[in-house]
Amino acid sequence: MAENTAQYGWDGSMGISLYDKIRQDMKAAMRKKDTAVRDTMRLIMGAFPEITVPITLESGKKSTRAKTPEEITDEDIHNIIRKFVKSEKTVLEIKKETSSDYLELLESYLPKMATTEQIEAWIKSNVDFSAIKSPMQAMGAVMKHFGKLADGNQVKDVLQGMTVEK
Repeated sequence: MAENTAQYGWDGSMGISLYDKIRQDMKAAMRKKDTAVRDTMRLIMGAFPEITVPITLESGKKSTRAKTPEEITDEDIHNIIRKFVKSEKTVLEIKKETSSDYLELLESYLPKMATTEQIEAWIKSNVDFSAIKSPMQAMGAVMKHFGKLADGNQVKDVLQGMTVEK
């Protein structure tokens, strides 16, 4: 399957929503009889009813309803995929393996994570270390800027590396 996953995946520059791309990839996988990809797409699509929006009923009671396909955002789907990625990483950790085709396929639908160099460059140009007592106090600002595109442990390592340099 690894050689077949090259045509699958998503990037924000494709000009297509992640929802539509997943549906297209599932259809393509079904035509090619690529069961692993098909099943992964079905797993992701099966979680769509979990994406809800809060509503207030006529009685005043608060409830939720599933979002319609038009209301589902790329970020909603990224959160679903991140949940599956986290689960798969846990399974691989138990098996003492580092990667799987399933994990690589899931990650191909997520935005690319920030590199250590990108994080370091942003910190150097945007954080004034003379105004703070400890470089770790910059953690909040860095995480706010990168959001889910940076791993907290990676940012922590970069900041600690910068303290050693000083």
